Amino acid sequence: MTFLYRLIAAVFVVMTPFRAFAQTSIQGTIFDAKTKEPLAGVTVSSDDHKTGTITDANGQFSFHTATEKLVISAVGFQSQELKPSDKPLRIALEPAVENLQTIVVTANREAQKRTEAPVAISRLSPTLIDETKPTLLTDLINKTPGVVMLNYNNEQHGMGIRQPFGTNAYFLYLEDGLPIRPMGVFNHNALIEMNIFTISSVEVVKGPASSLYGPEAVGGAINFITQRPTAVPTFRLGIQGDQWNYGRIQYGGGGMLTRKLGVYAGGFFARQRNSWQTRSDYDKVSFNGRAEYAFTGRTRLTGTFSYNDYYSQTGGSVDSIAFYNRQYTSTSDFTYRKVRAVRSRLTLDHAWKNGSESFVTAFYRDNSIGQNPSYGIRWTSGATKATGQINVNAFTSYGLVAQHSQRLPFWNSRLLAGLVIDESPTTYNAYQIDLEAQLRPDKKSVEQYKLVKERTDLQLADYSADVHNSAVYAQLDLNPLPALRISLGGRFDRMAFDYDNYLDKSTGRKDYSRFTPKVGLTYDLGHDRGLYANYSQGFSPPVLTSVFTKRVNVQPGDPLFYYNLQPAYFNNYEVGGWASFLNRKVYVDVAFYQMDGRNELLNIRLPDNSTDYQSAGQTLHRGVEYSLTYRPSSQWFFRFGGTNSVHRFIDFALSTRASDALKNVNGFDMPQAPRWVANTELTYKPRWVKGFRISAEWQRISSWYQNQVNTVSYNDRGAFGGRGISVVNLRAGYALKRFEVFANLMNATNELYATSATRGNNATDRTTYTPAAPRTLVGGIQYNFSKQ
Repeated sequence: MTFLYRLIAAVFVVMTPFRAFAQTSIQGTIFDAKTKEPLAGVTVSSDDHKTGTITDANGQFSFHTATEKLVISAVGFQSQELKPSDKPLRIALEPAVENLQTIVVTANREAQKRTEAPVAISRLSPTLIDETKPTLLTDLINKTPGVVMLNYNNEQHGMGIRQPFGTNAYFLYLEDGLPIRPMGVFNHNALIEMNIFTISSVEVVKGPASSLYGPEAVGGAINFITQRPTAVPTFRLGIQGDQWNYGRIQYGGGGMLTRKLGVYAGGFFARQRNSWQTRSDYDKVSFNGRAEYAFTGRTRLTGTFSYNDYYSQTGGSVDSIAFYNRQYTSTSDFTYRKVRAVRSRLTLDHAWKNGSESFVTAFYRDNSIGQNPSYGIRWTSGATKATGQINVNAFTSYGLVAQHSQRLPFWNSRLLAGLVIDESPTTYNAYQIDLEAQLRPDKKSVEQYKLVKERTDLQLADYSADVHNSAVYAQLDLNPLPALRISLGGRFDRMAFDYDNYLDKSTGRKDYSRFTPKVGLTYDLGHDRGLYANYSQGFSPPVLTSVFTKRVNVQPGDPLFYYNLQPAYFNNYEVGGWASFLNRKVYVDVAFYQMDGRNELLNIRLPDNSTDYQSAGQTLHRGVEYSLTYRPSSQWFFRFGGTNSVHRFIDFALSTRASDALKNVNGFDMPQAPRWVANTELTYKPRWVKGFRISAEWQRISSWYQNQVNTVSYNDRGAFGGRGISVVNLRAGYALKRFEVFANLMNATNELYATSATRGNNATDRTTYTPAAPRTLVGGIQYNFSKQ
């Protein structure tokens, strides 16, 4: 028996090397087939799932296995099976069809399934962005259910998310999770400072996100996620333009310089001359660069740089005579807007072995906007003289964001905590210009303004302020039951500024602070169906330009400026759900919300076109948002999204003067608040013409009141007879090997419509219209290279 034992042991020892030799060392890189970006967290396993690993932040993996087949799977991507190889593998995963099981980062500041986030969030995927071939961000953002982004031409814009659309400061714009502007220095045209060609995806959180991202994230937050260094060498070069003399040259490329160092850079040069609207020439140079260095598979350093230089003439709005006669002329030949914006950041992040994560980000901003704005022209009906203004706003920011998330040993819990410090010195100067008004024969409207004199001696605003923003935030996520997830979060913000107001020779310090909580839960019903609910708060202090603007209706003893404007705050209540049907061919997403506002900052149009700031006592924002996607086959894809909503004054004193017949607008609809907004699109990709696509899109915005007293509506008919805005856009493209040609026919039926139509509350006030572009054919060609 002893001999037998020894024989068996000897055979085992001899066979061990052969058994080890049968295992193969497998390594490789996994990346997105569309963007070529490396994919982290992808599961790589043997076909029996007994051995496996996941990819690191650079999409790389390495492990030993004796399997004859590898199984590759990741949320939001189509699974793959392939044979192992002793050579490094490069595996491109195709994105899955648009569905609810996508990964988002904006809802929770970390990657998670969209269905695990108890908020209304929409993601615009790389595929959708690429096939849209957008000229403007409005072409993209309006595809989001419940969102209206207004095109004020030449990349100027307004926004509406759970708010009336327009220029208010209740939206937060982010680039890779960082606000592109400091709190208190909002500008509704801030997205001029974005590079559209290096956007990889867009995530839109609807409703207050202040508990994580801070003030101004009230109606919602839009996070533009930029292109990472690609896992394989890539290069893109293209041109596009339209019949109205807009042209753009765009480029982008990147890859891994070493196994640890990757880079990506891209941008465009845009130019427009002699377009459909007079005084609309503009130029823009935009560039983004990004470098990532992996010290290890868990520790990474990321550096980014963004530069945007923009100059535009500003045609402005027109009166009803010009609008309805399609006379897209400008009443002023001297107005302009110029923007220079630089942003950079350096982020060190680390993934701990227990699943926890940490990062520290240092950031810098340098920004200036100079303008002679058409909206600054003040004219009283019948007068032959008017005034305008020239202003410059500039700021520099230095800041830090630090965050850590810790996995906890109970209920599959996670605690996330962070802090923000932002120091932003800012200056603002505005002075008057004198104008002559050439009137039309009816003496009730202006045909042309002429600049007479710049009055640097008549200062309208002149201040400097050192803005100090700081915040701490935390969020606890719990999973007490397999189907139930609970999220508890809160953030404390403090905005303070030391100011010198050179007009009234005052100095001082103001500060605003508030704690904003959030409570949310999701319940998984199984079979790709679930429910969520949340309560959240949002708040927003008044922006500096409104605080230091001279008051219009100054009463004896009142301060000359709006020093007493109060922060606005909002309580948001929301329930929603999601479901898939027909073997995941149909996806439905619904959210019901009510947002109650207090001290909401509004502006009232006065007869001379000036603005009087007032804080509304109470406002109501209530609605339902919904989206549906249907993919019956690989050739057809249909999506529909929209919102039905009410935006109403609950308690708002419009006037305290005894002579005014209407002293409040309680129960009235807020202006520029359509009851229905929808966007739908049908896309066809025939099997018999590989690389070809064609789509039809319908944008629908119902009528809205132009003023606060609800006496005048914008109620014009558009395509299919829809009241308000009803526009059809057609898109087509064909990719052959490395070349791609495309054409977009925007406003295909050549509708006459306005993206904004507003007027004051007085009977003698007249509507001003921001005309939309007539039928526009955009065409282009692009060369796309990637090494597989």
